Amino acid sequence: MASVETTIPEPTRVTSPERPPTRAKREAQPRGHGRPALLFLAPFLALYLLFIVGPALYGLVMSFFDTSMVTSGFGQFAGLDNYAEALTSSDFWAALWHTIWFTILTTPPLIVLALVFALLAERASRARWFFRLAFFLPYILPSAVVALIWVWMYTPALGLLSRTMTALGLAEPNWLGDPDLAMVSLAITTVWWTLGFNFVLYLAGLQDIPRDLYEASAIDGAGPWQQIRMITLPLLARTTSLVVVLQIIASMKVFDQMYIMTQGGPNFATRSLLQYVFDVGFTDFRTGYAAAASTLFFVVVLAVSTGWLVMTRRQEPEL
Repeated sequence: MASVETTIPEPTRVTSPERPPTRAKREAQPRGHGRPALLFLAPFLALYLLFIVGPALYGLVMSFFDTSMVTSGFGQFAGLDNYAEALTSSDFWAALWHTIWFTILTTPPLIVLALVFALLAERASRARWFFRLAFFLPYILPSAVVALIWVWMYTPALGLLSRTMTALGLAEPNWLGDPDLAMVSLAITTVWWTLGFNFVLYLAGLQDIPRDLYEASAIDGAGPWQQIRMITLPLLARTTSLVVVLQIIASMKVFDQMYIMTQGGPNFATRSLLQYVFDVGFTDFRTGYAAAASTLFFVVVLAVSTGWLVMTRRQEPEL
């Protein structure tokens, strides 16, 4: 009778999942990985501290003194007198209102038109590169060049816009000489000039949206407008929040085109707050008071930006 050998299977070993390294193992890992990064960041940090943080702190300290460009040093200590004078000055509030009004005139069209043109350029089947270049090209022009071009276009009896209005049988407006029309003219120039930046941001946001969503919605019978309303706009919420904040800050910091095209006129109707700071600082030589006015303006810009971000985060918790 042959014997049958039986083999007992070995018990299977249950391997536990890998655990994250303990604190001792993490501490045993070699250090110093951040040193090359700090070396690369050192030149930028040095320049940032020297030209951004340093002058900002110097201006903040100067705002508490009667500093003047015609005398050396900080001058006499003024405390909060410069701030009180700015808050009670009608010129300061008028310049602030001009800045806010310019922001209201430029921010909505720069956001809406940039989104519309980005959608059109993204959906173009041919010559897509041409549309991208055409919309972005004005943004790379210097402010002085843009101002000179539009001053010529607004020139009465000679400019392109004035001659076009005359050819159509319409009354020729005084684009830059009418106090009620000068700010609108500056807003038109700014929209034409800076539209390309927001256009590029929206174009980048559109390229991040998966094409599968549009194909699936097309199979379900969704049209182009429904795709934009239900897919494109919700997925561009982050980009829109960024564009709005950056555009508000950029519009409130307007200076170049106003100073070159109108010098704040006519009758100070287009003098922004930055030009007001420039006038009192470099024309009246009251740099201490100008520093106080610029500090107040920084608080206004910071408050507006923070308020918009808080409101956006409440509406979009995932941001």
